[in-house]
Amino acid sequence: MARERVLITGAAGFLGSHLCDRFIKEGYHVVGMDNLITGDLRNIEHLFKLEQFEFYHHDVSKFIHVPGELRYILHFASPASPIDYLKIPIQTLKVGSLGTHNCLGLAKAKKARILVASTSEIYGDPMVHPQNEDYWGNVNPIGPRGVYDEAKRFQEAMTMAYHTFHGLETRIIRIFNTYGPRMRLNDGRALPAFIGQALRGEDLTVFGDGSQTRSFCYVDDLVDGIYKLLLSDYASPVNVGNPDEISLKDFAEEIIKLTGTTQKIVYKPLPVDDPKQRQPDITRAKQILGWSPKVNRKEGLKITYDYFRSLPPEEWLKQPKEFISNK
Repeated sequence: MARERVLITGAAGFLGSHLCDRFIKEGYHVVGMDNLITGDLRNIEHLFKLEQFEFYHHDVSKFIHVPGELRYILHFASPASPIDYLKIPIQTLKVGSLGTHNCLGLAKAKKARILVASTSEIYGDPMVHPQNEDYWGNVNPIGPRGVYDEAKRFQEAMTMAYHTFHGLETRIIRIFNTYGPRMRLNDGRALPAFIGQALRGEDLTVFGDGSQTRSFCYVDDLVDGIYKLLLSDYASPVNVGNPDEISLKDFAEEIIKLTGTTQKIVYKPLPVDDPKQRQPDITRAKQILGWSPKVNRKEGLKITYDYFRSLPPEEWLKQPKEFISNK
């Protein structure tokens, strides 16, 4: 019996590569697609020897052609770190709009179910805490983060339009801060930035006074939530993240303790529109998917630190001297 085929865009990225692993483990034939603008083939090189994996080097902002049947499409192509989407703002907007449109059109043509990766950033700098799916957000559309936030908000609107107008089977996941092996040390987000600075013996940079909060979810937990949402019959957005909230000052101190660095925390001005609080309300995920995170932060950080420490020292040096957000 032939394996069901699933297309994963952004396959060479952090989350995309873990999704490829999960779907191969579940017995699917995986078609990976990535233009490698932020992805890295090293994340999926272990899959190239497998018959049940194939790879297309392609930009989803352009017309997508995949021969044969597709059962599912998971649209994870997008820059996700502030350093990336501020460096390539037009491509970020295009992958969220044109890329999503192309993926939805492909899903319609293939009669496939599609899951799109949205983000907690659609809530902006929230005025509701914790954030639940009924909150519409507080986003500055013309601020520096608007290229990412509004691309994702448009993506959700386009996806829901295909669901209501065309009857397409769609799923929308709102992803909160996620971490784990295969993150890039130089992607500008708080966790890899702190660990990278510790590995290089630099002070850890916290923006603002460090009272702003984040909630970190280990990648295996997130992938499990994605898988369960895809196979569910629920079409409205679902938050998936770990509600264990921590201030960035306390988080930096956790990293100092984990890494054994003797460096201290230094404070710099808070970037424009940087969210002050970030904590998912996962009531919907619990009720509809039977999902909740299993890996606690201490356990997940140890695995992630061991991964970063195993990289060649030249990888540690790729971290910019100045990163720009504690996303």
